[in-house]
Amino acid sequence: MSIHSLQASNVRRILNKGTRIRTINWKPAVGLLLALGPLVLGLVGRLVISQQGLRLGMSLPDQPPSRDHLLGTESTGRDLLAMVVYGTPTSLEIGLIAGGVGTVFGAIFGLVSGYYRGVVDVLFRGAADVMLGIPSLAVLIVISSLMGQTTVEAMALIIANISWPGPARAIRAQVLSLREQSFVSMCKLSGRSGFRIMFQEILPNLLPYVLAGFVGSVYGGIVASVGLQLLGLGQFTMPTLGLIMQTALGEGAIPRGMWWWSPPTVVLVLVFSALFLISIGLDEVANPRLRGTAR
Repeated sequence: MSIHSLQASNVRRILNKGTRIRTINWKPAVGLLLALGPLVLGLVGRLVISQQGLRLGMSLPDQPPSRDHLLGTESTGRDLLAMVVYGTPTSLEIGLIAGGVGTVFGAIFGLVSGYYRGVVDVLFRGAADVMLGIPSLAVLIVISSLMGQTTVEAMALIIANISWPGPARAIRAQVLSLREQSFVSMCKLSGRSGFRIMFQEILPNLLPYVLAGFVGSVYGGIVASVGLQLLGLGQFTMPTLGLIMQTALGEGAIPRGMWWWSPPTVVLVLVFSALFLISIGLDEVANPRLRGTAR
């Protein structure tokens, strides 16, 4: 083979490697960019849009978009733009709290269960299997109906109580593998406690899995909150995207041709698309089998 052929082969190999690296990173990057839209809308919009638009009867009901109301008004005269601006952070807050609490408990249960095994593993795994076997939406409906009107934080904690089994099982499976590695054996020989080995040695190696589980739990938390509010349950103390959609459904906005009620759905699509892309990107980082197939 000539020198020129070898050089051309090396160049192609470098270009292919660079292309593969770039394709691995584009999904979480695009996901973060998509997530910025709803965040900017909710956080920056509050500095521009007055909260007075959330008051009942502030304007004529069911008005199409105009100069005074860029997204029109809903059936009680509230400004839809104000409801979307103030409701988006509330919906995201529910997802973040539910995802954060569920992921923390799931990580702790998965670490303890996978590291100690034995009776502890049987108890934690049995509890997770029972929770996964129970229809989560049915549980949320029962709890929400018993509690009645709740706060944002209470609703998020209710959702978090059923979101921990998924991350717990995923992390437990990885801990069962890592606990047999040589670095864990060396830590045991050096006299380190099980607590330090779990949280100082094993947990850092599981961060991609933990982050992927967190993103998935946030997604599930937002879906659960929207689903509850579409059914007329959950919290009604603050405007949320689910509450706007429930109002649109109750007032028959779509059959009546009031297309300006669609922005909450668009915002949710952006949020779900962003979380999906971020989750896929984290899965590729955590799972070596996905790295070579990412295109």
